[in-house]
Amino acid sequence: MNEFILDLTTLRPTLNRVEVEAAARDLELPDAEWRGSVRGVFRIERTGDTVSIRGEVIASAHLECVRCLREFDLELVSPVTLLAERSSHSARGEQIELEREAHMLFHDGRRLDLRGSAREALLLEMPISPHCREDCRGLCPKCGEDRNEGPCACESASRGNAGDPAVR
Repeated sequence: MNEFILDLTTLRPTLNRVEVEAAARDLELPDAEWRGSVRGVFRIERTGDTVSIRGEVIASAHLECVRCLREFDLELVSPVTLLAERSSHSARGEQIELEREAHMLFHDGRRLDLRGSAREALLLEMPISPHCREDCRGLCPKCGEDRNEGPCACESASRGNAGDPAVR
């Protein structure tokens, strides 16, 4: 069984600290971008049929820098806050709608599936324009050299011609 599917019968009816770990593919994250495991550290409070979850999901994403095109790993720590109620006799469609709108999760009294919530939290934490480092200089638009490794021939030539009145 996946560790992100909590066994509610093992939880005390008070505050619990739970650490879980699973392969990224178990959370339906693509292997190309998520090569390691995903960890979850949660404080879970159980009051009757209501389960309150607060914590974070931690994983490393394998990305490509949009400036220099180098591959790099970025550790993501995403906060998670959830509320889960026991499924009732209300319409299943209504429960699905509440889950889709991220208002609430539902459980059967025995298990609570956190895979979708953990996956969503990590995907929302992914940068739109990933950079290998904050000061990445990127590639030269003329010759394509990586400017992080030093000045390219284009930069040297433009600096050399700057003082030449014929170039102006």
